[in-house]
Amino acid sequence: MIGGERTAVQDPLIKYATEIGWEYISPDEALRLRGGKTGFIFKDIFINQLQRLNPFMNHIHAEEIIKSLERIPPNIEGNFIAWEYLKGLKTVFVPSEKRERNVKFFDTENINRNIFQVTDEFTFTNGTKTIRPDIVFLINGVPVLLIETKAAHKLDGISIALEQVKRYHRECPELLAILQIYALINLSKFYYSVTWNESEKLLFNWKEEAEDNYENLVKTFLEKSRIIKVLLDFILFTRQDNELKKVVLRPHQMRAVEKVIKRAEDTEKRRALIWHTQGSGKTYTMIVAAQKIIDNPIFENPTVIMLVDRNELESQLFGNLRSLGIESVEVAESKKHLQELLESDRRGLIVTMIHKFDGIPKNINTRENIFVLVDEAHRTTGGTLGNYLTGALPNATYIGFTGTPIDKTSYSKGTFIVFGRDDPPKGYLDKYSIAESIADGTTVPLHYTLAPNELRVDKETLEKEFFDLADAQGINDVETLNKVLDKAVTLKNMLKNKERVEKVAKYVADHYKEYIEPMGYKAFLVAVDREACALYKEELDKYLPAEYSKVVYSPSANDPPEISKYHLSESEERRIRRAFRKPDELPKILIVTEKLLTGFDAPILYCMYLDKPMRDHVLLQAIARVNRPYEDEGRKKISGFVLDFVGIFDNLEKALAFDSEDIEGVVHDVEVLKKSFAKCMKKAKEDCLVLIKDKTGDKAVEAVLEHFRAEEKRQEYYKFFKELSSMYEIISPDAFLRPYIKDYETLARIYRILKESYERGISIDKEFTRKTAKLVQEYTKSGEIKPTIDIYEINEETLRKLEESKASDIEKIFNLLKSIEKAAEQWAKESPYLISIAEKAEHIVKLYENRQKNTLETLEELKKMIEEINSDRKEQARKDMSEDIFTVYWVLKNEGFEAAETMANQMLEVLKKYPHWRKSEKQESKIRSKLYEVLFKYGLTDTDKAPEIVQNVIKLLRGDVGEW
Repeated sequence: MIGGERTAVQDPLIKYATEIGWEYISPDEALRLRGGKTGFIFKDIFINQLQRLNPFMNHIHAEEIIKSLERIPPNIEGNFIAWEYLKGLKTVFVPSEKRERNVKFFDTENINRNIFQVTDEFTFTNGTKTIRPDIVFLINGVPVLLIETKAAHKLDGISIALEQVKRYHRECPELLAILQIYALINLSKFYYSVTWNESEKLLFNWKEEAEDNYENLVKTFLEKSRIIKVLLDFILFTRQDNELKKVVLRPHQMRAVEKVIKRAEDTEKRRALIWHTQGSGKTYTMIVAAQKIIDNPIFENPTVIMLVDRNELESQLFGNLRSLGIESVEVAESKKHLQELLESDRRGLIVTMIHKFDGIPKNINTRENIFVLVDEAHRTTGGTLGNYLTGALPNATYIGFTGTPIDKTSYSKGTFIVFGRDDPPKGYLDKYSIAESIADGTTVPLHYTLAPNELRVDKETLEKEFFDLADAQGINDVETLNKVLDKAVTLKNMLKNKERVEKVAKYVADHYKEYIEPMGYKAFLVAVDREACALYKEELDKYLPAEYSKVVYSPSANDPPEISKYHLSESEERRIRRAFRKPDELPKILIVTEKLLTGFDAPILYCMYLDKPMRDHVLLQAIARVNRPYEDEGRKKISGFVLDFVGIFDNLEKALAFDSEDIEGVVHDVEVLKKSFAKCMKKAKEDCLVLIKDKTGDKAVEAVLEHFRAEEKRQEYYKFFKELSSMYEIISPDAFLRPYIKDYETLARIYRILKESYERGISIDKEFTRKTAKLVQEYTKSGEIKPTIDIYEINEETLRKLEESKASDIEKIFNLLKSIEKAAEQWAKESPYLISIAEKAEHIVKLYENRQKNTLETLEELKKMIEEINSDRKEQARKDMSEDIFTVYWVLKNEGFEAAETMANQMLEVLKKYPHWRKSEKQESKIRSKLYEVLFKYGLTDTDKAPEIVQNVIKLLRGDVGEW
């Protein structure tokens, strides 16, 4: 098949790897090198390389390190230990030198001194379970990367590959404790992540200049020096809430880190600006860049200063930088502390906030190897504070990081001058735009809708008191915005009008209950000031349980009682933030005005009720709170949503004064989405619903199953329905949908029927978005198309029940297949041979799907299999053999051996003698030897056939259900 897994994806990948210097090792040779299926290190190669790279190392030391690696805990903690070995952070005691020495696993300076190898079909067992990753890459004998490949035409191929990787973690964690990276690939997609991080939202899209060129993607990712960099420089382990987590940088982060290092080396250019859109991981980029500068001897023991905001400083990440491998860290808690650190010529990393530079003396440190990394550069270094900073450290290199682009009012001044002057005309050393971020799945797209006219403020007042003010243009931070709004007296009074607040609160409560809560997400209500927050809380509590919402704002000593009643202690605010991030804990709505509008990440946050005039940077930063991807067992966030009560989005050009290319795709009107939905439904009516027109019951199902027999057609439909259901999830409930509901529900049913019949083993319920699942449930009895999906218990009555069934012949095929598969799974221990029958049934149905067998032919063959299962189960009971011996007998009988029973009984003694053969390779080899002996003794002359029979017996005795 064109685009098939082995010929189109796996084989070319290995070929491209060998072309860039990886040596291919066959599965058999790999098995020998690692000493059997329980081994994972190419031992001889590892020992030789370790001694070559570490002259003090002897053979015994190397053997000890192999034992240490084999003993590491089979979990993320063990994976961290393995990574520390790879990084060269682990030591051995050298008796001749009477000291500990770090052990180097890789040569990072002369890449070609390392041995790069690739092998496929890497069968590994821990004695209980067996897995077989498609491709494994090893450096100096150590496995570091596994790749799962899938056929290009499968829409959900990447998801299936991810499920396999999750299974590898569950079943053989011993191997995964050593491996550091995995990639999931078909011809059109190339995703990578780190082991022990199995979330789909943390799969990163690998792309290079020639994005659609499979060869280029493979070769750039597997380039030898890059793989070593990813392993040693771009993986991070962090501890949060005492839990170890592992991340890897995305491509744009790696690119930015390398550009920052290059700029740091440049003695002519001492400024740079990195624009990576909100939610794309700026913090990790900064941390890795800081670490690489500190570790690089070219910078001669430098000082790196990271300027972050309070939210970042208080986060666990910055409280635990040492866990990321940065040894020398100082957090400057006060102006005095910062001044002392700079005056004492402190080296290493200093983390602080821009405000600590207020009033600091000029030329406090004039060294050139000082590097200042500034987060949210557009709002932290403007005005007096920026002058104090650059005056105190006149010869430092300044690298700004921003989540929003330079606005039109700032070209040739402000942020542009401070950071972007060395990279004209746009001012960016590196850029990762909103559109790129959405395309990669780093962030989700945003949709907005305007609240009804009667709830929005007067348009003329909004223009006059906000949009037309020169002071309001290019606003960088919420504090400045608040000062502008304090002057907009009429506008603020309109927003806080008692009657309006009552109506908006009721609208928000109803909207949350109808639209957002059924999706399982949370919301922000952004009010114009703290008084408005308190007013909204009072009103919301009339329509929603009081515990649903919390107010979060900064307290002031002179606050009146109606505002001070919502003051929170620092610990209570931290508790609320933590609880809000958790999907199943209260509160569900946070009422805010300034706090949490920047630097607060809660992926479960889907909706923002916006009742505060904003524009430019502040608006981009605020709405980015809802752009984080979220995924768990029952939810996958496909977008974020903003409900605008002010009318900001009525004039997007004024609200976002940026170059159009910089904010392309930042937010879309839901009305446009409705038009797209209507268009898709029209297409569905013409292409799909026509199939079942004037048909009911089994005839409708039969028409659907017959039409979509070709896999390409099914994949097209799956893609179409996924896009349609994403739109439905955002729009619903809405009167607009009324004419489409019945047809949409039928399309959902068609999707379910196709998946349950053709894509067996995949849970359909997880694939439906929540609102679609609810709709299908509601229409269960009245739906136009009802499949007759029956799974029969296999016994003497099965075929009779099948004949009496009203199902179409096509449905009967899939019903029988599912029945056989269920029986094989259910009875695998007592009747392992059923696995073989299930595999045969699956093969027959595949031939049917590919139109190599017709319906009647396929149905008759499956009926015969039911008869075979009943006959075999009876024979097993009659012969009174153990399940193992009967399985051997069953295989031999089906291979045509007349003395099958005698041959099987000759295995009895050896199976008793080696009871632990499933966990011991040595014992398994004894079982295999005996099988060969018996086969040749009873007349088998075909030496090519013997291994096939032996392997089949072993596989069935093992009960490898997961493999078929």
